[in-house]
Amino acid sequence: MLKFIKMHGLGNDYVYVDCFRQPTPSDPVGLAKLVADRHFGVGGDGLILVCPSEIADARMRMFNADGSKSEMCGNGIRCVAKLVHDQGISPKNRLTIETGRGVLVLDLEIVGGKVSQVRVDMGEPILEAALIPTTLPGSPPKEAEIILGSQILRFTCVSMGNPHAVTFVNAIETSLVFGIGPQVETHPFFPKRTNVEFVRVDNRGEFTMRVWERGSGETLACGTGACAVLVAGVLTGRLDRRVIGHLQGGDLQLEWEESTNHVFMTGPATEVFHGTWPLA
Repeated sequence: MLKFIKMHGLGNDYVYVDCFRQPTPSDPVGLAKLVADRHFGVGGDGLILVCPSEIADARMRMFNADGSKSEMCGNGIRCVAKLVHDQGISPKNRLTIETGRGVLVLDLEIVGGKVSQVRVDMGEPILEAALIPTTLPGSPPKEAEIILGSQILRFTCVSMGNPHAVTFVNAIETSLVFGIGPQVETHPFFPKRTNVEFVRVDNRGEFTMRVWERGSGETLACGTGACAVLVAGVLTGRLDRRVIGHLQGGDLQLEWEESTNHVFMTGPATEVFHGTWPLA
């Protein structure tokens, strides 16, 4: 039997496995598909393994609901920090977590001995087109046109360790998210596929977004996506460097610090329940 913890950051939910105290699953790709199924499994946007690291307090390995690997998840890493602290792996208020985009530093807000909120140093945004990666023109591509049937949409592309294509719209309609989202995710312009953000700017300090996540479909929140929106908004002159992002699952505080070029994200991490999963 495999022990797990169901957790979420603003409704972006994953099944977390503590690999400090039990063996790492032999087939995480297959396991992710099974446990993430919302009808026949635990239900979630994917699977995250919390593993020992030689260079940080813990290592995060992430698998989307379709079994595909992902480099990074902003909401997921906050929950990793909560698991590491609350389960007694490390009692520190500042943790380092190894991810697919390197080692990130997280500052924990502790309430009643448990992690309530986490501030994550997400590092520098990746703006070189070949590293995002995308073949759209520009480094980064800003307001680059993609023709989808009879529609022309403009996208600004940013990587926060995983690729994002951000489009600013007057109204975020479900037909856009579910109609355009999967088309852009798998478009030839994005050799490793991409996450897609649909954004309405409310004012220079606030935005509202919905996201179509690579490998998971629409999710209630995407931390790296919100960071990418901030960067895209600054690059296109729409947003200030310190903003609040309104996601379907709640709000994130975001800052792109000019002096360091680092993006910081602050938001909650919530434990839902513990359980066990039968292994064949």
